[in-house]
Amino acid sequence: MNFHGQSDFPIAPLIAVLFVGAILVGVIYSYIADRKRREALFELAQRLNLDFDAGNDDGIPGRFGFLKQLDQGDNRYATNVISGNYRQNEILAFDYHYETYTYDKNGRHTEHHWFSFFILTLPTTFPELTIRREGFFTKIAEVFGYQDINFESAEFSKTFNVRSPDKKFAYDVCNARMIEYLLANRDLSIEIENEVIALAFTTRLAVEQFEINLQRLVEIRSRLPEYLFIN
Repeated sequence: MNFHGQSDFPIAPLIAVLFVGAILVGVIYSYIADRKRREALFELAQRLNLDFDAGNDDGIPGRFGFLKQLDQGDNRYATNVISGNYRQNEILAFDYHYETYTYDKNGRHTEHHWFSFFILTLPTTFPELTIRREGFFTKIAEVFGYQDINFESAEFSKTFNVRSPDKKFAYDVCNARMIEYLLANRDLSIEIENEVIALAFTTRLAVEQFEINLQRLVEIRSRLPEYLFIN
């Protein structure tokens, strides 16, 4: 009887097959998930009487490149774009993609970033204003001179970082009704500039959250004082 210290079964080819199989499963799963997402967003747009475009749109980051969240990385484009008139406001809602790169001895590595973004068009041009959750990076920015604006509400000032070159405009926007709403919706990150209000998120939202955030976008618009729109 012969005994072998090693198995005669070829392990390396099996590992290669399993590796390729895992990649194929991942690609197929991603394709199915993306298709289901497109179909669900299309159905949402139809129900809300809005337009839907599943293609990649690199015109949106060009058109709204003044918004900080859309001015990052390379290969920028919007996809799954919902647009039209929602509750008497012109809106855009979409998934957004951009790329960043890292380098090591093996060369360049691409990282893909995805998040959801919502835009409401305004009838008047406004200065830049950002309202974001207070956090580690906003604290670091303050050390380097990027000071935020404080408000009478200590809770609001502690929760949100507000920046604008126009303090009066910031106080007008962050009025008592707006502060009350934002404290009840602390996940919001808002940017107002030129003729838009925008909501940005750090990930792609579930389809069920799109209509909710369209509603919140309109609610934020409703809390802007009407005197801001008088020329």
